[in-house]
Amino acid sequence: MDIGYFLNERIEFIRQFYNTASAPYIERKRKIEAEEEPFVPPYSEDGEPPFIDKWIEAEESLQVLAYSCVSMLAAALHLYFETWIKQSRCPVNESLKKSVFKKKGWLSGYKAHFSQQFAIQFDATTINYPLLEEVILARNCIQHPPSITSPKTQYAKSDLKKLRHPFFVDDREATLSLDVTENDRAWFFPPTLHVTNDQLIAAITEVERFAHWFEAEIEKKIYKRYTSNKTN
Repeated sequence: MDIGYFLNERIEFIRQFYNTASAPYIERKRKIEAEEEPFVPPYSEDGEPPFIDKWIEAEESLQVLAYSCVSMLAAALHLYFETWIKQSRCPVNESLKKSVFKKKGWLSGYKAHFSQQFAIQFDATTINYPLLEEVILARNCIQHPPSITSPKTQYAKSDLKKLRHPFFVDDREATLSLDVTENDRAWFFPPTLHVTNDQLIAAITEVERFAHWFEAEIEKKIYKRYTSNKTN
């Protein structure tokens, strides 16, 4: 099976899905801000921005859409590793499941597995590995929101202990977090998990870069093992 091909197919689906589904919400926000029909503001003296409810609805819809895409990206990466394990015929041993997968998560688990079985060193690449970790962390936040009051979700305080500067935050909250000292982090309100178009593209690109590197490594290692077994 050409595993890389199917990963790329999933990634292309995520791209087109976001671009197609986001377009009407982006256009609605643009029309509201430009005061175009059907969002020409009526005369009012109350001071509240006109159509603010429609603007917020569009913004929240874009976030939920981006959340879905991040979750699909994390799932695609997980399936990518699982399929390579099946194709390489090297199942994860039970000891590794208990010591790494269960305690540190599946990305660390796969990292340890492919290091053990094929001597593939994830840290030896120029790939932004922490960004891959953040994609998975974001997916977990999305799947387990802290409150029923908003469709948006937040980083947990436990997440902020791992992340000095979370990737999926908006510029305003990122700027605020720079001014918070380590001592203040215990009470600092966790930032909203915010995914922009550029951030989503960056995450997708990094998964693609990783897969391109990993594909070359694993195929080389499997070929070496196969030829070595034939010789013996």
